[in-house]
Amino acid sequence: MSFVPPGTGWPDDPATPDTPEAHSPEGVRELAAASRTLAELTARESVCRACPRLVAWREEVADVKRRAFADETYWGRPVAGWGADEPRVLIVGLAPAAHGGNRTGRIFTGDRSGDWLFASLYRTGLAVQETSVRADDGQRLIGTRMMASVRCAPPANKPLPEEKATCFPWLQRELALVADSVRVVVALGGFAWQAVWPALKQTGYGMPRARPAFGHGVEVPLSYGGADVTLLGCYHPSQQNTFTGKVTAAMLDDVFTRAAELAGKMPQT
Repeated sequence: MSFVPPGTGWPDDPATPDTPEAHSPEGVRELAAASRTLAELTARESVCRACPRLVAWREEVADVKRRAFADETYWGRPVAGWGADEPRVLIVGLAPAAHGGNRTGRIFTGDRSGDWLFASLYRTGLAVQETSVRADDGQRLIGTRMMASVRCAPPANKPLPEEKATCFPWLQRELALVADSVRVVVALGGFAWQAVWPALKQTGYGMPRARPAFGHGVEVPLSYGGADVTLLGCYHPSQQNTFTGKVTAAMLDDVFTRAAELAGKMPQT
């Protein structure tokens, strides 16, 4: 089998063999809307089979593997949101990496982008350790949650418009379930910035009429339930960006230091 069956012992697997699967866009909408808790939602996200191209790709990658990980079992399923259940900081990315989250089963874990991201989160007080290499490595986020706009690793890192649309209800419902506690939303990259905007609007956030252009360090004031919320832009720590110097460790630290400041008092570790 080219993916880890739910409920077979993978660390922090949110699903069981009885978790319902979505097999169509309509199925995603129905299951997302009916999810009353984060636990229920993440379980359903993690077994979704609504996009045939993405299902085929993530499972092919899990079967063929990269030579460096040839002896490892790949997760090979959608990668659900992860972190605090009542986050003050919410980090939204594009999609899992084929040999990162698709391999480890945890978002941003096990690839170069994650190396940069988690190191910064540790330096700025939002993670308990500076590395995230596998699902049982002891990493924990402090007052912070991560999720992706698209839950499956896409070929060439480029989900199709219809795949983005199919996955949107998972994103919007997860945002709605944590909205009461969130004070800062960090969009990692331009695609996440575009994707999270309609999700925020549909969830009921008070927003500007026009969407500001994405940029590193851009701040957009929002509101939810009478509380002030800030949308922050952050360049994605992709290898292309870090190799070229478009993103530096100091630039990431600046954004997450600001996120922690805006979020206010965090839970004690």
